[in-house]
Amino acid sequence: MRTAPTCPRCFGPLREPSVWSSSWRCGVHGDVLPFQPPHHPSQAALDMLRRSARVPVWLPWPLPPSWLVTGFAGAGDERSGIRASVVALTGPSITHGPADMLVIAEEPGVGLGAGFAGLQGSDPGAGFDAGPPHAKIDARGHPTALWCAGRVPEDRAVYVGEALGNWLWTVAWPAEAGCFIALADLSLRDLRDQDQALDLPFGAFSPRLDGDV
Repeated sequence: MRTAPTCPRCFGPLREPSVWSSSWRCGVHGDVLPFQPPHHPSQAALDMLRRSARVPVWLPWPLPPSWLVTGFAGAGDERSGIRASVVALTGPSITHGPADMLVIAEEPGVGLGAGFAGLQGSDPGAGFDAGPPHAKIDARGHPTALWCAGRVPEDRAVYVGEALGNWLWTVAWPAEAGCFIALADLSLRDLRDQDQALDLPFGAFSPRLDGDV
């Protein structure tokens, strides 16, 4: 598991803030919000993310059968707070072997969702929502439309939309696991909300959170 912040768009190394600049800087993408080292799945890690997150921390609940929570991550720093959150899930694939899914909430321009999706820009790009949505989910009680992102690597399925003023991304491996997003009638809860006591099933840490995509 990596131990240093990386670029949220390319997961490359960053130059730390200095006396000359208060920003983290990527040699390719310039000033960015640092993608912090991920956390192993635990209640303590979730509580840490909840306290600093300025965006929703989305979790499908109830989880699909046999799925587990396998880690947490975020992009931001102590000065700005966490401006992009990631919840990792792992469960059975519909074909063979395990499937992985990341649920990402981020402010526009951060680029973390696009990074995990394998896209070149920082956001889905113009026209991503042309035509009828490819999936509909419930996000904190609000019907939410999602569209398949184009130009992504063939090994994953990517759906993106907007919820509570932020981008909402779901990235699933292998690509066949995207059927959970389209067909499972998912309902997302914001884990920052205080009026819930969920007994989350934790599993082994997901290496997808390291950004090696």
